[in-house]
Amino acid sequence: MATIALPPRRGKLHPDRIFYPIMCLLVLVTIWLGFAKTYYAAGLVRAHLPSPVIHVHAVVFTLWLLTLVTQISLVSARKVKLHMAVGLWGFSLAIVMVIVGVASGINALRRDMSPPLSGLSPLTFFAVPMFTIALFAAMAAWSYSMRRRPDYHKRLMMAANIVLLSPAIGRFPYTLTPMGPTVQNLIQFAFLAVMVGYDLVVLKKVHRATWQGALVVVVVTLAMVPIGMTPLWQHFAQWLHG
Repeated sequence: MATIALPPRRGKLHPDRIFYPIMCLLVLVTIWLGFAKTYYAAGLVRAHLPSPVIHVHAVVFTLWLLTLVTQISLVSARKVKLHMAVGLWGFSLAIVMVIVGVASGINALRRDMSPPLSGLSPLTFFAVPMFTIALFAAMAAWSYSMRRRPDYHKRLMMAANIVLLSPAIGRFPYTLTPMGPTVQNLIQFAFLAVMVGYDLVVLKKVHRATWQGALVVVVVTLAMVPIGMTPLWQHFAQWLHG
């Protein structure tokens, strides 16, 4: 009797291969909502940005988002070796992002930039972009150091990208409805809460990388403005302002 060869069964789809692409999509939607009016829907390179360094900032950070999409797609397609190779590019890009982010923050300070609804002076608000980019750098470096431990790596990298949502959410008053800093922080923290909820459902506990990463993001985010109000920061910002 002839035998019929049955096709091999595919392994069960891990929830991570659904959850992290969805989180990536939410990050992209949030960035779009924040920057569509002033950049993405304004013609990208033709957008009327206040300085050339802001144009460079926008391009570099957009490249980072495209790299994020690529990396998550590679993992979902089980192309782990290629994912790790692209990770070297991503790490190099993160270093460029930090340099450009600092330059953009100083440029904004010298233009006396402060969001209308923040109620903060430009010197105080300068702490927000500076600590945001420093926090991103720390989270990205932490994630890279855990690249051999995928469960840590992906959670810390997602937390690093949630840090980058702060400028986009801060621009919601221009694209959605007016909201104060407290509401903006709550929106950002909601992304962290979703990660915690996912761990509780899938792992029945909160992964160490999730709660540690979330704790660092929350503490540093809430400390930015109080630090910006200190005399030491004010003198530092005034010195950079010139």
